[in-house]
Amino acid sequence: MPPSIRTIAIVGSGYMGGGIAQIFAKAGFSVLIADQSAEVAAKAYDRLVEEARGFEERSLFPAGSAAAIEQNLSPALSVEDAVAAADLVIEAVFEDVAVKTAVLQQISAAARPTTIIGTNTSTISVNTLKAAVSHPERFMNIHFFNPAPFIPGAELVASDETEDSVVTAVVEVLRRAGKRPAVVGDTPGMVVNRIQYAMLSEAFRVVDEGVASMEAIDTLIRNSFGFRLGLVGPFSIVDQAGVDIYASCYGILEEAFGERMATPESLTTAVSDGVKGTKVGRGLLGDYGDEDLAAMREYRDRAYVQMALLQDELGTPPGAGDHHPTA
Repeated sequence: MPPSIRTIAIVGSGYMGGGIAQIFAKAGFSVLIADQSAEVAAKAYDRLVEEARGFEERSLFPAGSAAAIEQNLSPALSVEDAVAAADLVIEAVFEDVAVKTAVLQQISAAARPTTIIGTNTSTISVNTLKAAVSHPERFMNIHFFNPAPFIPGAELVASDETEDSVVTAVVEVLRRAGKRPAVVGDTPGMVVNRIQYAMLSEAFRVVDEGVASMEAIDTLIRNSFGFRLGLVGPFSIVDQAGVDIYASCYGILEEAFGERMATPESLTTAVSDGVKGTKVGRGLLGDYGDEDLAAMREYRDRAYVQMALLQDELGTPPGAGDHHPTA
C-alpha cells in the first residue's frame, strides 16, 4: 500500500521538470528538485522562484504562489538526497530509453521500497522502462504536457505490474495539485501523441500536396475543430453532429485516400446498432434525455461564445499570422 503523499522529488530540473516542481510546490507539497549536481539544482531553484514571481506579477499564478514555491521547493544535494525520504518521485529527464533507464535505476536504488516512482515520458512504453525499477508494482508513467504549470491534463499509464492502489494515489495527488488526469493503456505514444501525430501527418500531407499552406492550415484548425476541441471532446462532437453523418463522410474520404481514411469498425458497428447521436438520443457516449440535450447545447453555445471572446481579447498568436486568402 503506497504511503500518503506529502513529499515529492523531481529528478530533472529542466523546463519540464521545473514546471512539474512548481505545480506541486504551489499546491503546498514539500518538493525537492535534483539534477546532475547540487549546483545545477540550486540554479534551477533560483530560476523557478524568479519565474514564479514573474508569473504572479502577470496574473498567470494566483497571489501568494511565488511565496509558496519559494517556501515549499528545495534544491537537493544529489538524486539520492532528493528521493531518500520522498513519497513520490517523478523522473523528468531526456526522452531517451538509455538515459531514463539509468536515472530510474539510480532512483530505485535510493528510494524506499514503498515510494511511488513515476516517469514523465511522452512516447516510451512504461513496460519498456519498468525493468529499471525494483518493485515495479509501484512504477507508472505520469505524463505532463508542456508547459506543465498551465496545461491541466495529465496522462497516466500503468504497467502490467502496477498496483491499482498506486494509480489511485497518483490520481488523487494530481487532483490535489489542480490537474485533470486520465488513465489510459500502455502503447507507444500513448493516447495524446498517437492522435496528435496522426493529425500532424495529415497536415503535412496537405501541405506537400499543395492543397494549402501551413499558415492557412493553422488558421483553419485554430478556428474550426481546434476551436471546439478546447471545450468539447471528439466523440461528443461526433454525437452532436450525427454518428451516421461521420460514417457517410468516412466513406467519401476512404474512396479518395484509401486505407488511412477507412471507416473505423466501431463507428460502422454503432450506426448498424442505431446509434446516430443526439438527434435520436443514442450516441457513442451513451443515451441522451431531453434535459441532457438542453444542458449540452447550453454549455456548448456559451462555451463557444466565450472562446471567441477570449480569442478576440488575446489576438492572433505571435508568429502565427492569420491566413488572408487572396481574391
